[in-house]
Amino acid sequence: MTDHPGQIAHRVHHPETWHEQLTDLNHFLMVYKFGLAEINTKITILAEELTHRGSSNPIEHVLPRLKTPASITAKARRLGCSLTFDDLRDKIRDIAGIRIVCSFVSDVYTVAKMLTRQPDVHLVVEKDYIANPKPNGYRSLHLIVEVPVFMSDRVVAVPVEVQLRTVAMDFWATLEHKIYYKHDPDVVPPRLRDELTAAAEDAARLDLRMERLHREIHGPRH
Repeated sequence: MTDHPGQIAHRVHHPETWHEQLTDLNHFLMVYKFGLAEINTKITILAEELTHRGSSNPIEHVLPRLKTPASITAKARRLGCSLTFDDLRDKIRDIAGIRIVCSFVSDVYTVAKMLTRQPDVHLVVEKDYIANPKPNGYRSLHLIVEVPVFMSDRVVAVPVEVQLRTVAMDFWATLEHKIYYKHDPDVVPPRLRDELTAAAEDAARLDLRMERLHREIHGPRH
């Protein structure tokens, strides 16, 4: 998936090799695309079922994404992972990912439980950055789940990263990314890093306040 000068020259003179590698790459990514579609469908069904039952829908919006070849390559380099499909498959577990933005903190855990208790969804890893925020203030619940994808000749267990967060957490994370985009966080003055962390704490307090207000008006979430 990366090119040395000699490899690029070889492909210029041998376009059939380039075509074959593109075909292999598309086939590699295809199962992740299908796994992502499976999780997205499950989330859509849960949201529609809750709405149909007259329950308050805890899901504000959903954003699926599939890593690009460039993004996969960059992460492989950071991990020291060789650029073979077998190693990429074993070591990079977030090629397919989906972000689920919920109304309140309790909804995050409710949706996570509803998803992972389905018999064909296997929970591999859970990282709770809500209970244990990152040093910069980032909060979110991260799950790696595996879902079966039924191909014509085999069943593939596809890993999908599921990120669940509240609207406030998503607001902070999105703008924090914009602030740091193409900028080394290590060269940002400590005062500004401290302000971003304080803003994350403000967002967390806002989450708690809004959920408390909702509970006082509407009663406990179900």
